[in-house]
Formats: sequence, structure tokens, C-alpha cells
Amino acid sequence: EATLDLAERRRIRSAIRELQRQELERDEETLASKRFRPERSSHRQDNKENWPQSQRLEEEQQAALAALSEQLEAITSVEELTKLLRAAGEYEERKLIRAAIRKLRAEEIE
Repeated sequence: EATLDLAERRRIRSAIRELQRQELERDEETLASKRFRPERSSHRQDNKENWPQSQRLEEEQQAALAALSEQLEAITSVEELTKLLRAAGEYEERKLIRAAIRKLRAEEIE
């Protein structure tokens, strides 16, 4: 419905922004839980010979992603994050950077 009351419009817009912020937080929590999901045991059985090496590589990747996540929290410029996004090679890195960009843009809107 249309309303001419400016105060009511402001309340509606702030409620919409709050809902978007909550949705963004839920999405980030979901991504974080998926990002650190342990390796499935059936896959481990299929790859017994290479499992120690693949486990070590996965642990290194998780450590690198955790370090990147901390680094991204310190960056407050969308332009810097965009440069990092263009330079990133791994899907997981790009996913983290895009989430950080969305978070910054949401904070700018508020």
C-alpha cells in the first residue's frame, strides 16, 4: 500500500534494512558452517593412499582461509576488496571476499 506519511515510510525502510541485515547474517553463518564441514568418511575410504596428503592440504587450505577471513575483517574499503577479488584464484577465497563486500555494503546502507 502507498502511504504519504514520511515517518511511516522511514519506519518501513528501516524495518526492511533490518530484515536484509538479518538475512545476510544468516547467510554468512550458513557459509561459515559449510566452509568448515569435516571430510566425509566414505570419501576417505575411497582415497586411502592419498588421504594423509589430501588431509594435510585441506588443513593448510582451511588455515589459509581462516587467515584470509581475519584479513578481510580489517579491510574497510570495497575497492580494496574488489581488487582482492579480482586477484583471488580459489573459489573459496572469492566466496569469502564476496561475503565481506556484501557485509560492507550493508553497513554503508545502514
